Amino acid sequence: MSALSLYDYVIIGAGSAGCTMANRLAAKDGLRILVLEAGGPDKSFMLRMPAGFASLGEKSPYNWHYETTPQKHCNDRRMYWPRGKTLGGSSSINAMLYVRGHAWDYDQWRQLGNEGWSYNDVLPYFKNAENNERGADDFHGAGGPLNVADQVDPSRLNEAFLKAAEQAGHKRVTDFNGAEQDGVGYYQVTQKDKARWSTASAYLRPAVARGNSHVEIITNALVERIIFDGTRAMGVRYVVDGRDEVARANREIILCGGAVNSPQLLMLSGVGPADHLTSLGITPIADLPGVGGNLQDHLDAALLQFCKTHDTYDTANKLVSLYQYVVNKKGPGTSPIAESGGFLRTRSGLAAPDVQLHFLPVLVMDHGRTKLNKNGFSLHVCALRPESAGTIRLRSNDPKDTPLIDANYLAERKDLDTLIAGVKMGRDIFAQSGLDPYRAEALQPGAAAKTDAELEQWIRARCETIYHPVGTCKMGPATDSMAVVDDKLLVRGIEGLRVVDASVMPTLVGGNTNAPTIMIAERTAAIMHAAGLTN
Repeated sequence: MSALSLYDYVIIGAGSAGCTMANRLAAKDGLRILVLEAGGPDKSFMLRMPAGFASLGEKSPYNWHYETTPQKHCNDRRMYWPRGKTLGGSSSINAMLYVRGHAWDYDQWRQLGNEGWSYNDVLPYFKNAENNERGADDFHGAGGPLNVADQVDPSRLNEAFLKAAEQAGHKRVTDFNGAEQDGVGYYQVTQKDKARWSTASAYLRPAVARGNSHVEIITNALVERIIFDGTRAMGVRYVVDGRDEVARANREIILCGGAVNSPQLLMLSGVGPADHLTSLGITPIADLPGVGGNLQDHLDAALLQFCKTHDTYDTANKLVSLYQYVVNKKGPGTSPIAESGGFLRTRSGLAAPDVQLHFLPVLVMDHGRTKLNKNGFSLHVCALRPESAGTIRLRSNDPKDTPLIDANYLAERKDLDTLIAGVKMGRDIFAQSGLDPYRAEALQPGAAAKTDAELEQWIRARCETIYHPVGTCKMGPATDSMAVVDDKLLVRGIEGLRVVDASVMPTLVGGNTNAPTIMIAERTAAIMHAAGLTN
């Protein structure tokens, strides 16, 4: 082993949480921090140009290319689950929307027994992370690593959509992360100087450049096991360039693999449901039945509408758009594709909106994998707080085997009813006169689908993930038998090991999950500093 095989902290995964943890821990002088990332460096121009993520599909090296098991309630379809596999993780391939969720989400976390995770508790960490180009206020920060900007050059179709939404009775809002989330408007984005601003750019590279602590990054490093001395996590075994390597941590190992990879690695290492591990020949170190359980995700149904003008991105010339972006930082290349949207309530009496809309001035079906060669726009509708929950389980004890992902979509009828109601609200918006100059016939679900039963059939056949899996290493109190980590994100029954990523969310927040994941890491690093663990 090399002279630097012993570290203070080993961080597994350089995604949104891992990059944030590396930066915040390295603020203390003299620490030795190793960051291990299974993917390669984030060098591609397509990772920097905002709209470039649309090309990061099935053949991209920056994607884990997961798929689910056949989904019983969705016509037994296997669903495509892209997840980031590069520095920055999914923040390097996502749509860059800066959304925190609703205050109610975090107050619910606290009510579930997680001290220090109410909205008032977490708001300072959202603000600490943020450099909002609009400036600081009661809800937003300035000067933080994560640059948050207004969109540069959104399509004019958005104004028609927003006008139609107002005609349908929904109010216009300017800030989904402010005092009130309900309504429709433009999304802010994690961009800087009109380029993607991933956590690798915002947090990881500055941590290395600062130089006061030693931050080492190893890419293309697949971690196969966490190594234990009894019940203390003391190192990791990983493979890089065909070599088996071991890195030891004399303080902590911080697992930041995300909702799929974190429970996978815990189980491979002997931490998880004992019966499942034993069945695969893995000796249990800690019997934690909640590992890989509680899987929640936002399920999405997309309304597709043909357009009678040539204002959509379907009609944009790719070479011209690329030229516009490279030369002038204008045009479709600057787009997050999902440019506007909203948060709606499908019925009265709800504590928070239960449906989110993403409006796209382009036809997108099946994650863009199905090339339609048509001209139109899309409205993606997702149910924000699913009651259905699934599992991550090991396929085998081989770390190279992809895990079994069973999202268990639509197992609970309420989730389907919410989607049906949301789709009907989206159709109502599309029918308003504000879209008359653009709207042609409907492509999906089509005019023939009129009844709830017909919409149900269409949803089961067409619904897809909108990329927000969480919950598989649930945070909870000791009285919760399914909790994997405590409110400081320490793994129960294990010393020297934390899980810091979206997998610790006890419930899925009502919105996109990148900003909440960064907040979780910000707060965890602050907890560690306050406890003197970085001195």
